[in-house]
Amino acid sequence: MNSPSNPSGLTQLGAHAPAPASPDKAVLERVANPHPGTLYLARFTAPEFTSLCPVTGQPDFAHLVIDYAPGAWIVESKSLKLYLTAFRNHGAFHEDCTVSIGKRLVDTLAPTWLRIAGYWYPRGGMPIDVFWQTAKAPDGLWVPDTGVASYRGRG
Repeated sequence: MNSPSNPSGLTQLGAHAPAPASPDKAVLERVANPHPGTLYLARFTAPEFTSLCPVTGQPDFAHLVIDYAPGAWIVESKSLKLYLTAFRNHGAFHEDCTVSIGKRLVDTLAPTWLRIAGYWYPRGGMPIDVFWQTAKAPDGLWVPDTGVASYRGRG
């Protein structure tokens, strides 16, 4: 609900918001893009993302990089942090976590373009990197490298 102190109707920003029990219960909020019609890229990185293996229950760790070109909406960052935190007790394979996050952002924001890169740390001796994007990046959009080096182990 909009109020003078919260004109965007956000429910989590500026308020106590406990970690959601699961990604499905997380509230991902959006606000109007302050530069509609301008092609630009916004990047979020989550270098300490965690989830659980759906078979063993063991923790999995990833470095996520989310790039998107906003349309009419931008994601409210606290709600994104809480949404990502909800995966800590959620069992899913690396591919499912990475692609599900990208699709949820697309459903919420309807961006001009989005890509997500999930650089998963090794378990069982093999890192898994997962990449998903909505389409080819729009002409004229500067899309920098994700900046995450390939896993090289100890040498």
